[in-house]
Amino acid sequence: MIEIEETHALVDPVVIAAFEGWNDAADAASAAVDHLINVWGARVVATIDPEDFYDFQVNRPMVGTDERGHRRLTWPTTQIAVCSPPDLDRDIILVRGLEPNMRWRQFCAEILAGVDDLGGQLVVTLGALLADTPHTRPIPVNGTATEPELVDRLQLDSPSYEGPTGIVGVLQDACVKLDIPAVSYWAAVPHYVAQPPCPKATLALVNQLEELLQCAIPLGDLPEDARAWERGVDELASEDEDIADYVRALEETRDTTDLPEASGEAIAREFERYLRRRSEDS
Repeated sequence: MIEIEETHALVDPVVIAAFEGWNDAADAASAAVDHLINVWGARVVATIDPEDFYDFQVNRPMVGTDERGHRRLTWPTTQIAVCSPPDLDRDIILVRGLEPNMRWRQFCAEILAGVDDLGGQLVVTLGALLADTPHTRPIPVNGTATEPELVDRLQLDSPSYEGPTGIVGVLQDACVKLDIPAVSYWAAVPHYVAQPPCPKATLALVNQLEELLQCAIPLGDLPEDARAWERGVDELASEDEDIADYVRALEETRDTTDLPEASGEAIAREFERYLRRRSEDS
């Protein structure tokens, strides 16, 4: 079983988890957790033993040199980190790793046992999928929750997807069986620019977490990276008339639907986010 390093008692912690692989188009979700680890100075308190869960011919260990010049082998794994954001009245548990190759139920059981040891109150999983959405418009983020109270309070949907699933879906199901409240947010990445990174989708997920946690998260270079990514895709599209026509068709389809980004509630949320960030910067 997973061993948790000794740490201070966490205050009403929220768990935020993302896994590279099938659930993570353009690495957008795992990049969001990486961003949180960096800006919040998270400390790793547990590491899953990879021997039981990963096929090392699929996810190979990496060899390199550390800051002291020593050769070091790094194994693919999943880590649990903790942090105490300065402008939040609760702690955060961050789970970051790779979708396992085997023993998914045991993997989820170990993750949730570690989360339980740390006192986790709510599990939030992040994912990203490829979709028919234009890169020139706001990245859609869809959210679901496992409990009616969360669905109502956060104005989310109950899970309704049917079909193949990844470790995020299996982890959410494990939460349901253990009566652990769970929320899942998925960003839609334009399928014609599927190669990582996609900072615009990562930024959309971070903004969604700001709304969930009701706090301003330091964004660092994410906004400029998102703008640079969009300019780069604009340039690529301008060089290929077929792609340019396709993007225009996606834009027309998107603009003729009832966009949540244009709704009064969405505008109010953006204004509240602006006020929180303004208060943080003052």
